[in-house]
This record gives sequence, structure tokens and C-alpha cells, in this order.
Amino acid sequence: MNRKAGSRLEKVLASGRFAVTAEIGPPRGPNADVIVEKAKILKGVADAYNITDNQTAVVRMSSIAASRILLDQGLEPLMQMVCRDRNRIAMQSDLLGASALGLKNILCLSGDHQKASAGGKLKGHPGAKNVFDIDSIQLISVVRGMRDEAVQDSGDSIDAPTPFFIGAAWTPLAPPREFRVHRLAKKVAAGADFIQTQAIYDVAAFAEAMARAVDMGLTEKTAILGGIILPRSAGMLKYMNRSVPGVVVPDAMIQRMEKSKDPAKEGRQIFLELIEGVRAIPGIKGVHLQAIEAEHLLPDLIRDAGLLPRPAVD
Repeated sequence: MNRKAGSRLEKVLASGRFAVTAEIGPPRGPNADVIVEKAKILKGVADAYNITDNQTAVVRMSSIAASRILLDQGLEPLMQMVCRDRNRIAMQSDLLGASALGLKNILCLSGDHQKASAGGKLKGHPGAKNVFDIDSIQLISVVRGMRDEAVQDSGDSIDAPTPFFIGAAWTPLAPPREFRVHRLAKKVAAGADFIQTQAIYDVAAFAEAMARAVDMGLTEKTAILGGIILPRSAGMLKYMNRSVPGVVVPDAMIQRMEKSKDPAKEGRQIFLELIEGVRAIPGIKGVHLQAIEAEHLLPDLIRDAGLLPRPAVD
């Protein structure tokens, strides 16, 4: 089999088995033990683990450094890279470094706006300057060029190719919805090997978006993993519905959480139902699971969803 990077995630998807990715947030400090402890909790429950890149525009440990720490613990990292903070020179330099460190998966993202932390507990850096020298679609193309042709964006050669399995994000329910599948098509054309979606709570609406992707032949060219975030309160769902671009939470789900005498238990049940619903949608090749700042909850949930043990691959 001709493999692009030889990562575990690539092998699982190439085998036709249902993939699972999970997310690990780096610490807001230099303590590597934070990553080590999360690795101990999550080892074996997913095929690859997203390491976020200064999510919500709050300074955290480098996604490259955190990915290498995770790799040393025997877990496969999926390094995120955002266009917000670097120009193309810095990005390509970091890609060379990441490849030299043995990282094989990358998720190319635009990045949260620097004001994303406004109103939260952390001040962040709302006055920081966005870079956006290139956008996420262009970044995908840059990574593919470095991998497939051993060339930089400028056309200058590099000493050896950088074998990355290239991922991108899709926000299928953001307005205007009709446009979103066409933006997905651009990412696939640029070289996205797999896609992780924004958090899905409205399964019916997501199924409609997936039907458009299937009709356009996109699911034959890339592997789409449905994103699911564990709901832990009605307030959380209201906030996401109101403030997170592309997240649509049905009123009935919010009311269900409000009426529950045990919101944490209800949220876990909703999480399992969402996995089941997304998994049944034609064209879906896996799920991307998150329990923000509560990663310790994921192993039992992934087991209860019938997604363990993870498949062995060669």
C-alpha cells in the first residue's frame, strides 16, 4: 500500500475501519507532566490525539513540543497548526522541525480570533496582531507540496520530503450553509486527506450537509470524522449555540439538559447518542471526540460507545 505518512490514523482509515480521534489541550505553562498524565489516562482509547495550537487564542505550550512529549509516551499526536500566528516562512520552518521530531499528522486551521478569550476567565491577548499570511486552504497546499514534491511554497527545494497525513476542519452548519460544502471541496482539492468537523449536536442537519458532500463525491476523496463535544450543562450548550461559530444546538437538547436532575449523567447519555447518530450517517469514517478540560471522562465513554478496543494495524 502506498502510504503518505504511515501514521496509525492513516492506516486505520485506509483499512476501512471506523477511526477515533480525541483532543488533548496543552498546559498554560512549561510543565510536561501535564501532557504525560493526560497520556496515561487516554492511552489506547483513540487512534490519534489532537494537540491544539493556542486554542481560543490563549498562550499555551507549543503544539509541536506537546506533540513530541505525547509521542514519547507512546501515543500518536495529531499536531494542529493555525494561520493566525505565523507567516509562511515560520510555518514551513516549524513543519520541517515537526517532521524531524517524528510527527506524522497535521491539522491545518485558520485559528480562533485573538478576541476569542474575551469575556472568559483569562485575558488572552485581544490586542495581538493576526498574521494570516496564508489561509488554511493555502496551508494545506503548502504541506502537500513539502510532502509530495519536496518543495517550499516559493518553489525552492527542501533536502527531503516531510511525510504528513494532512487534515483540515469543516464547519458544515455555519451560515451560509450552502457554501460550506464548496469550501470543503476546496480543502479536499488542496490536499486534505481527512477532515474533522465542528461539534455536531443537530445530527439531522449534519446528515443533510453530509448528503451534499456525498453527492459531490467528496467522501470518496477524503475521510470525514464527525466532531462531538461532551455536553456538561445546559449553560454550556446555550453558550456554544450562541457564541461558537457553526455550532447549532437544538432547543429540545437544551431543554432536556435543563430538566435533568443529573445534568452530568444526561450529558454523557447525549454524547453516546450523538456518536451513534453520527456513525450511522453515510460517508462518515470516524469521530473526533472532546471532553474539554475533562479528558479523564473519555475512556469510559468511548468504551460505552462500543469503540474499544481500537484496531491493530500494521
